[in-house]
This record gives sequence, C-alpha cells and structure tokens, in this order.
Amino acid sequence: MYSKEVVVRCESGLHNRQATYFVQKANEFECSIWLESGNRKMNAKSLLGIMSLGIVTGATVVLTASGNDEEAAVNALEQLLQRDVY
Repeated sequence: MYSKEVVVRCESGLHNRQATYFVQKANEFECSIWLESGNRKMNAKSLLGIMSLGIVTGATVVLTASGNDEEAAVNALEQLLQRDVY
C-alpha cells in the first residue's frame, strides 16, 4: 500500500471536467485507488464518488493505492491535482 497527502492546486478543484480526467487517469491503472477528503473515502475510479467529495482548490486530500502499480498511480494522480486539465 502506498499513500500520499496532496494539496489540490488545480484552479477548478475536483469538479466536472477535472474530475472526469482524474477518474479516466485512475482507470488506467490496475491497482485499487482511494481518495480521502476529511472523514470520507471514495474509490478514485468512480466519477460519482469523486464528485460527491466536493473537493475545492486548496483542500488537502490523501491518495492511497494498493496493487502492482500503486506508486505510479499515486504519483500520476498527484500531478493531475496540481494543474487544470483543459
């Protein structure tokens, strides 16, 4: 299991298009991935789950992955949370 605390820096937070790109990237990996915000933890491969977290710019989240490509998955998703993808 690999875990990392990340501050969301993308201007739009994790909503709409940004959330869609996040989930698409998460689904490129075989491992199980979770995104935790506050006391809520959601499957990072679920668009509805991610959007329900209501993550805004400046929020601190925890990315956790478990599986063969766990470290690569967390690092790739961390990079996505650092910029807007449009």
